[in-house]
Amino acid sequence: MDSLATMDKVLQETKRVVDGIEPAQLDNPTPCTEWTVGDVLNHITAGARMFAIAAEQGSVPDDQLGELIMGDNLGDDYRASFRSAADDAITAFSAPGVLDKMVVLPFGEMPAGVGLNIAIFDVSTHTWDLAQGSGQQTQFDPDVLESAFAIAQQMMSDDLRATGQFGPEVVVADDAPTLQRLAGLCGRAF
Repeated sequence: MDSLATMDKVLQETKRVVDGIEPAQLDNPTPCTEWTVGDVLNHITAGARMFAIAAEQGSVPDDQLGELIMGDNLGDDYRASFRSAADDAITAFSAPGVLDKMVVLPFGEMPAGVGLNIAIFDVSTHTWDLAQGSGQQTQFDPDVLESAFAIAQQMMSDDLRATGQFGPEVVVADDAPTLQRLAGLCGRAF
């Protein structure tokens, strides 16, 4: 499965989970210990918008990036806000040749296809955070989880953990389900 198809499946599952979040659950804690359900949802909505802008324009203007990272990306309808941002990201990455285009993201310059892989790992992990925080289960395609886990294995480093975005690895059995291994790699107890 190519990266764009994988990301589309990730976002379809994320939309399903977001649709299952009740307004009263937005303040619930998540396995991403510094963030509530609403915080995680705001983060992935901002991320989808950021990736869409970068794919279309090559980078995100600094003032707009600051608004995305620090602002409210959910508005009055968090479900519609996420759906719109996710749809914009898929549309932007679907443009001919965009995956080979160089883009500037907050974590460096890279081909858009590499950025898309980072998003696969990030959004898959945060979808699980949202599901856990709202009392749901994820229903990821096994191939999607394998892709997200493989990307996470390539990316995870002491430097990345030092940013505070990921805790120390939680050891899980090598034969544990992929979702459990992904969560453990990201410092989350399953």
